[in-house]
Amino acid sequence: MRRRRNVPDDLLNLASMTQMRDSTYRRRRFGPSQPPVQWEAVDEPSVLARALTACGLSAAQSHNAEVARGCFAEAIGLVRALGDRWRLCQILTFQAMGAAIAGDPRAVRAVAEEGRDLADAIGDGFNSRQCRMWLATAQLFQGNLAETITKFGEVAAEAEAAHDELWRVASYGGQCIALVYHGEVAAARAAADAALAAGAELGGRFAVWGHVLLGVAALAAGDGAAAHAAREADRQPILVMGIAAALQRTFNAEAALADGDLAAASRWADEFVSTSTGFFLSQALTIRARVAIAAGELQPAERDAHDALVLGAETKAYLYIPDTLECLAMLAGDAGSHREAARLFGAAHAMRERMGTVRFKVYDAGYQASVAVLRDAMGEKDFEPAWAEGAALSTEEAIAYAQRGRGERKRPTSGWASLTPAERDVVRLVSEGLANNDIATRLFVSPRTVQTHLTHVYTKLSLTSRVQLVQEAARHT
Repeated sequence: MRRRRNVPDDLLNLASMTQMRDSTYRRRRFGPSQPPVQWEAVDEPSVLARALTACGLSAAQSHNAEVARGCFAEAIGLVRALGDRWRLCQILTFQAMGAAIAGDPRAVRAVAEEGRDLADAIGDGFNSRQCRMWLATAQLFQGNLAETITKFGEVAAEAEAAHDELWRVASYGGQCIALVYHGEVAAARAAADAALAAGAELGGRFAVWGHVLLGVAALAAGDGAAAHAAREADRQPILVMGIAAALQRTFNAEAALADGDLAAASRWADEFVSTSTGFFLSQALTIRARVAIAAGELQPAERDAHDALVLGAETKAYLYIPDTLECLAMLAGDAGSHREAARLFGAAHAMRERMGTVRFKVYDAGYQASVAVLRDAMGEKDFEPAWAEGAALSTEEAIAYAQRGRGERKRPTSGWASLTPAERDVVRLVSEGLANNDIATRLFVSPRTVQTHLTHVYTKLSLTSRVQLVQEAARHT
């Protein structure tokens, strides 16, 4: 029977495997400019599966999600054919890690659940803990905070009992972030302290991780001095691997912004954007929008915030979307679109209440000032109804409302892809059985506008009735 290890040998030997990738496998996969290597000549499928796994893990840590997916998929096919359940469990765990680093909660769930179940079936506690930690991370991205906090805590306790220091530190970190967004700052600091203490025992970059967590908790508490101190303590070698590196870039950008150091904040935000995908890219774009707003660069800020919303909608990673909506609300208010701004603020507030998430207190002053200016400009009679209209929107409806009129360039002239965001909103509500007047109320437009959208939709899709439209919509959902 295969001997299970406390720490997988592929993880311990990642450096040598990475060197192998750079000198061999990468040449085969990354372009014809280098001499091809004939991996097909390897007669032992288990050896090839191990190499593919190491390459996939290295690619995932380097934020090359597409290459990672290909390597893991090929390795999984080999080990399934071999019937090697332990190796399959390990690869699924690494694949879940890769999906988490890519900021894709749906992909995490697709593999981590199978990996967890298989690990539990064969008694592999190490990989079971990892899969459960990545599942908690996926829930964090999606804004399911209460359950996330519990799951990270369970994994941390189990890891401590098993003397699994690596994933104990990682789980404390995940719990800290979930607690921060849930508004439990004291508990978050305790988790950060635990991560810092355990990380100090491991040494090196793990200690940096603890300082970053304490800094994030300070930002959430509005403690600028503590955030600055953590930023100074963090002037150490940059974390280069995975989610820890993303969090470090997040903290450095936000801490610099809180310090009023816009040049540093802009540099960190740009680096975060350039190295991120999925949820993390949505977060990075929103932070860069905040920096641009502070610098008075409103057009780039609006562009980044809208791009962040698109990614949030695509991945269904909603944790940071209220911040994005608030950025857009501030921009709308500055542009004189008062009713739109009030609706966006209301939608963001309702999203926070549904998820149980809070705004970092370092942003409270700017938020409160924007809302106060807007309330004064509109008057209570107009402000409150507009806020309530936004608060009544679902998450998907709020994103669609914020995106109205965006992305209409370079569309085909016919077919489903030709529909604008506003037209898709109308189609969605028709599919829910709403009449034109009801659709107009939901979308804050006139019934005549709804009918105009429908006329355009019928023309683009070559349809003649609502029944046909509902049938066509069902084929695209």
